Amino acid sequence: MFREVLRDIVQRAEGCLGALIMGTDGIAVEKLWQPGAAEAVNKSIADLEVAVAEFASLIKNARRASGEMGFGRLDEATFSSESGVFLLRFVSRDYFIAAVLAPNGSFGRARYELSRAELLLKKELAT
Repeated sequence: MFREVLRDIVQRAEGCLGALIMGTDGIAVEKLWQPGAAEAVNKSIADLEVAVAEFASLIKNARRASGEMGFGRLDEATFSSESGVFLLRFVSRDYFIAAVLAPNGSFGRARYELSRAELLLKKELAT
């Protein structure tokens, strides 16, 4: 099921280089990369995966801070750089979905696909 959800994200969001289901500990549960993804952003797949894992640490802290400051639960985060865009959406307290886009990728469609994937995975990844 996980792989099919990721495939839908990668296929439906133009410019999506890959998608991952990852724990907030930075360990990927499942991942799917487009052929040529690394070349599209001049990085290795390992570099992209490390970036997502590092962003996991940031969003975990941001989520805690958001709750402590009374802003409520943080559901989504975006990191944009010269090399690409990283969209992360929480599925549960311990898991999130990430989409890695080329700089010119379809941001809005990727956000929609992550929201859709969240609904499909919520039961499977409930903590």
